[in-house]
Amino acid sequence: MTKQEQLKQEILEKTKEYYELVHKVASRQEFVAGKSRVNYAGRVFDEKEMVNLVDSSLDFWLTYGEYSKKFEKEFAKMLGVRWAFLVNSGSSANLLAFFTLTSPLLKERQIKRGDEVITVAAGFPTTVTPIVQYGAVPVFVDMELECFNIDVNELEKALSPKTKAVMIAHTLGNPFNIKAIKEFCDKHNFWLIEDNCDALGSLYDGKPTGTWGDIGTSSFYPPHHMTMGEGGATYTNNPLLKKIMLSIRDWGRDCWCESGVDNTCKKRFSQKFGELPLGYDHKYVYSHFGFNLKATDMQAAVGCAQIEKFPTFVAKRKENFQRLYDGLKDIKELILVKPQPLSEPSWFGFMMTVEDGTKFSRNELSEYLENANIQTRNLFAGNMLRHPLFLDLQNGIDFRVVGELKNTDKIMNDSLWVGVYPGMGDDTIDYVIKKIREFCGKQ
Repeated sequence: MTKQEQLKQEILEKTKEYYELVHKVASRQEFVAGKSRVNYAGRVFDEKEMVNLVDSSLDFWLTYGEYSKKFEKEFAKMLGVRWAFLVNSGSSANLLAFFTLTSPLLKERQIKRGDEVITVAAGFPTTVTPIVQYGAVPVFVDMELECFNIDVNELEKALSPKTKAVMIAHTLGNPFNIKAIKEFCDKHNFWLIEDNCDALGSLYDGKPTGTWGDIGTSSFYPPHHMTMGEGGATYTNNPLLKKIMLSIRDWGRDCWCESGVDNTCKKRFSQKFGELPLGYDHKYVYSHFGFNLKATDMQAAVGCAQIEKFPTFVAKRKENFQRLYDGLKDIKELILVKPQPLSEPSWFGFMMTVEDGTKFSRNELSEYLENANIQTRNLFAGNMLRHPLFLDLQNGIDFRVVGELKNTDKIMNDSLWVGVYPGMGDDTIDYVIKKIREFCGKQ
């Protein structure tokens, strides 16, 4: 063993020791009802993530590298798709997925400015943001109040000659009605982007969510099903979309050499592109207006350790959800989310909605739980159209609404959710059940 290898091994062993001394001890602190904070989400890790991270930092390859390649390969294998590409966030994944569909290489199926994309207003803004940023038109349809996903009965009403795609998320891990939406998209030759950021590990009819449509997206922000701190991914089985995606992720370049590699095609100085001079350096030929959305190898190093734990993460989320459901299902004032038929959700959170005519409000329940040291969250934007980003700028934003979005407003006013992440033990879940029952029983 060389001096360099020996020193590196010592550093990694010390990293393990540090984890044991600092983080492992903290993770084993006893839960004290009413005093310990019940977070809605959190990171779950051990020494492997820290060792990978330090190992990557010692190599000091700061951009896309060997850990990134490894993660993309293992992530694609886990999902059963041909290609997965690492990006710097779930929001960037949505941006990349949508802009991929605007490529001229798609010919008559290219999404152009003014074309319409069916989506929902109850969710996270960055599912819709890329549509608006490009200059396409989001068409908002309502939700249903059982599985809390898009109301598929509204799809045909949303149609117009300009419709090109559907871009929606699986709500809090609960798959939307993929069968109906896939049939709708196939019937009309529309693209389908699955925002899978809150549903990684969910299955629909035995197949992973995110893999039914043309492109799926994931987020690796700390609250999500696995984490890199920041980070995200896009994935597809379509070779043309793969080619476009790589170009747009990496500055819009035409070259497909990996970072730090030159002349993979062996034609770097012998080709003709556009009106450029013959032999113009292929590394600086651009076929798309693109971005730099790559993640770092240090993020990927953490992801490679997380992916090994992923099946246990999913199992614990399901267990925590079921424990909450069983403990609260008899409370008549609350509508509890139900799994989509044919699905096995990898739950991101446990969603509850206050029934009409109930004596207490969503905010009163939220405040009660927060005062009991239990974090709560609304379903993100609730109704995006009620927010300043639309109200202040609606004269400059083209969008269309199908119907009155009554259920979307119901979710905005009356829904909340609590966590089910793997760091929550039975004592924590039981405390959440106790406090919700306690509040509802007092009314």
